[in-house]
Amino acid sequence: MILHLNLPQNAYDIILERGALSRAGEYLRLDRRVLIVTDDGVPAEYAQAVAQACLHPTVVTLPAGEGSKSLTAFEHLLGVMTQNEFTRTDCVVAVGGGVIGDLAGFAAASYLRGIDFYNIPTTLLSQVDSSIGGKVAVNFRGVKNLVGAFYQPKRVLIDADVLKTLPRRQLANGFSEALKMSMTCDAELFSIFENGLAEEQIDTVIERSLRIKASVVERDERETGLRRVLNFGHTLGHGIEAAEELHGLYHGECVALGMIPMCAPDVRARLLVALRALELPTSLEMDTEQALAFASHDKKRDGDSISVIWVERVGSFEEKRMPLDVWKQQIRKTVQEELR
Repeated sequence: MILHLNLPQNAYDIILERGALSRAGEYLRLDRRVLIVTDDGVPAEYAQAVAQACLHPTVVTLPAGEGSKSLTAFEHLLGVMTQNEFTRTDCVVAVGGGVIGDLAGFAAASYLRGIDFYNIPTTLLSQVDSSIGGKVAVNFRGVKNLVGAFYQPKRVLIDADVLKTLPRRQLANGFSEALKMSMTCDAELFSIFENGLAEEQIDTVIERSLRIKASVVERDERETGLRRVLNFGHTLGHGIEAAEELHGLYHGECVALGMIPMCAPDVRARLLVALRALELPTSLEMDTEQALAFASHDKKRDGDSISVIWVERVGSFEEKRMPLDVWKQQIRKTVQEELR
């Protein structure tokens, strides 16, 4: 299946096909110098499958984890491309999850003011969310995605077969982002989670999630309005992620917790059922004030107010601009009542 993301200047195809990884040479233009970026948590054979299809491959394997989404790793990739004499006609291929996709995409966007970028996401989280849309970035001084750009890939390959190697918790981490999109845009998709997701429904979840995101990005490529709906659960989620880094929570787990205060009480009750069915967290002993401090650095803040996405009814949303103090008080109240 091919989904086309129709943008005025940066349109591209998203290939959804089991076994697509083994056909990377057919789908991507690899007859040139290719920097393949992966991490040591991704089976090495995935990057090797791409390398075998390249004319001049260079594989860089980074340590797995959020620590690689840094200016240090970014500089390393630029250095490798410089050392190997990459030109504007060469390209970068990400083979990994969201960290690798964001980092490799930012390197591609920056080297010689931009070279071709392909994304092959290998986690469910990156397949349903971060692999498309063109947001590339690194973290800086404890703030997620503080340094980055909008830079669309030339093509995305999504092969659900690679998910077979993922543990259950990593799958749940990805389902959290799909659940997020269903909460705001697709009540029917939400019912799949609410009623208990079956294994054979994974392809459907990926496709429906991608259609939602593609539709939003087509109408708002650079997040000037509608695209902010994709941030549902992320403002507090990013704060939790930064505050609880040492506790080992995954991004999707933090987003799951971040959604809970941002919906009406009856919707929250249904959300909690879906979260528990997916084995996602619904409670956390956390330093609320520390999480709020990190969340206050969110790019959606404007002076003393912050823009948040609120769900009053499953499948719809509204954007609210709230005084920062009022938002913090609402979070404190929900944490006390729901997350303890």
